[in-house]
Amino acid sequence: MIRIKTLDHVVLRAQDPERIVEFYCLVLGCTVERRSAPDIGIVQLRAGDALIDVLAVDSEIGRMGGAAPGKDGRNMDHFCVRLEIFNEDKIREHLEKHSVEGSKLETRYGAEGIGPSIYIQDPEGNTVELKGPAIH
Repeated sequence: MIRIKTLDHVVLRAQDPERIVEFYCLVLGCTVERRSAPDIGIVQLRAGDALIDVLAVDSEIGRMGGAAPGKDGRNMDHFCVRLEIFNEDKIREHLEKHSVEGSKLETRYGAEGIGPSIYIQDPEGNTVELKGPAIH
């Protein structure tokens, strides 16, 4: 069984990332935690215990999400949940029981730091990241 501990982060796709960053920082009190290399195009904002990642739609990763936000495009890339226990074998066994395929295990940055991560897709094609604890 998979048990969610908390929401780790949400990734928003943006045509004007700096405008979105300014909004979340000035209006909602977020702070810039990290900026990726320009070609990757992610700005990670601290939002309490979680992160809001702002992804430029014209960046390397952003282009993988399709059209820009609007009538024919989406503005959420994925959301991430932090699991209470991250045991890759048990997670894969659980996913298999439900005919859900997981991505290969990667180490990615999240609200608690760098840790293990697996991507899955829900029935509507939304990407959900299953995240483990930070590696210290």
